[in-house]
Amino acid sequence: MNVSILGCGWLGKPLAVSLLDEGFTVKGSTTSEEKLETLAFLDIDAYLVDITSFEEFDDFLNTDILIIAITCKDVDAFENFISQIQNSPVQKVIFISSTSVYGRINKVMTEEDIVLETPITEIENLFRENTFFETTIIRFAGLFAGERHPANWFKNGRKIPQPNGFVNMIHQEDCIEIIQEIIDQNCWNETFNACSNHHPTRKEFYINARKSKGFKLPEFEENEIYQWKIISSKKVQQTLDYTFIHDDLLNI
Repeated sequence: MNVSILGCGWLGKPLAVSLLDEGFTVKGSTTSEEKLETLAFLDIDAYLVDITSFEEFDDFLNTDILIIAITCKDVDAFENFISQIQNSPVQKVIFISSTSVYGRINKVMTEEDIVLETPITEIENLFRENTFFETTIIRFAGLFAGERHPANWFKNGRKIPQPNGFVNMIHQEDCIEIIQEIIDQNCWNETFNACSNHHPTRKEFYINARKSKGFKLPEFEENEIYQWKIISSKKVQQTLDYTFIHDDLLNI
């Protein structure tokens, strides 16, 4: 099966390598000419794709499954790109979204909850409403792994807000496994939250993260309104029979 990954960055590149290992033929895109050689070295069929350029990307879209893993929130660019997808061989789309679509309203958030009116939710709806292909939307929580370690965040004396709020995070490895399970199980026309089941307070989490690297302990903003959200991943676990690999956020 052929897969194209729009955005071979922090998540897309290791996802491409994992799919290659599973026997898929993989096309991958970047907006940087310098990165084309890096992708080609990994046996990824590399393309220069910037959807905000409003160019035609016929060769890149000559594929069975398209995975969209870019941070672009340009609604007009996505409208144009979707018109290209619907006139291509693409049959299935995975759109990587974010749990930032939910407001902090002091409750556990599921896929049934109302989302904020933002460009990313507008783009989600463009994919959801298109009948020329099937789309599954994954709303990932905060991403971490490797150099993207929470101990490295909020540096240079920046105080961490909402210390009594709860952490919603997911490891890169779980992201990749969930995407592969969606493809393997043919699970389309769904919207999933994807987040570790463990939700320590932000204070616990960041203190632990700094200690794990031997860094100076962080400072927190203490005098603020208490607002939080907890992201539920029950649906993705039940639908895909998925067990998180990294489900203890105090052991990272």
